[in-house]
Amino acid sequence: MCLLNTLFREQKLTRKKMSMDNKTETTPRLTGLVAATYAPMHADGSLNLEMVAPIVDYLVSVGITGLYVNGSTGEGVSMTSGERCQVAEAYVQANAGRLPVIVQVGHNSLAESAELAAHAQAIGADVISACSPSYFKPDSVGNLVDCMAETAAGAPDLPFYYYHIPRLTGAAIDMLAFLDQAEARIPTIRGVKYSDTTAFEFQACLEHRNRRFDVLWGCDEMLLSALAVGAKGAVGSTYNFAAPLYNRVIEAYNAGDLAEAQRCQLLSVKMINVFARYPFHSAMKAVMGLIGLECGPRRLPHVALTPDQVDSLRADLDEIGFLDWGTAQ
Repeated sequence: MCLLNTLFREQKLTRKKMSMDNKTETTPRLTGLVAATYAPMHADGSLNLEMVAPIVDYLVSVGITGLYVNGSTGEGVSMTSGERCQVAEAYVQANAGRLPVIVQVGHNSLAESAELAAHAQAIGADVISACSPSYFKPDSVGNLVDCMAETAAGAPDLPFYYYHIPRLTGAAIDMLAFLDQAEARIPTIRGVKYSDTTAFEFQACLEHRNRRFDVLWGCDEMLLSALAVGAKGAVGSTYNFAAPLYNRVIEAYNAGDLAEAQRCQLLSVKMINVFARYPFHSAMKAVMGLIGLECGPRRLPHVALTPDQVDSLRADLDEIGFLDWGTAQ
């Protein structure tokens, strides 16, 4: 494990209970486009941490406002805890305080999750986030709150965002009820990374208790829908290589130019439909190489694209003009 068990035990003994008002209400909200970052790998699947710095520099240059590390895009669940710590450290170091760094620490072992949280705090991450255990799934709101309370306790000085992605975790829990119960049990609860398509529940969470919680949208192809119901921040995979397009969606919407916002959002839909013709997540990671930031393959059970598939992907993206509108600043 990347952090000695004694460190976690010491933190657990010394942490102080902090209220919502004096802990999370003073934390700046996450706004704009937060990139769900990739874990760059060599062809053999080992980590290629030397690529992290150029990735971060690029993301800063295209207007990304935060880094979400070791999530679904970053293959956190496919790495050992030690590797997750290495990736988190690499991103914190390369970022050098320029953007908020959110480290996803969810794990099927809650003890591991808490230690990953402790590590994130120790290396200087700004925020922690965690998805639900997914093998033995929480079966009630209270059960999920218990799990997340144990995880968040590992980093008592960092804001905590629950990572709601029921399509992958199977934890289809009512988020309004979760926020109500979590507020009393998790002193550091700040909000939710909402990776579902139910915009109505997302809106309700945004407005809950006079907008007390920070709720981030997590479905790239529906960003405009989220803006329409009040989203101010979003976390996404395709922001890694198409941030300029999504920033135009936001700028057009804020300027009242709905037609332009719709046009740009439709380009996102077309781009994502191209990825759907291939092993989906592997295709998106391959695009990083097409823009000059080689991130390598994804790990099993994901299937890597063949060289012919990469060529075909490039041709399909050229056909819809991706390099003209997707990456141009």
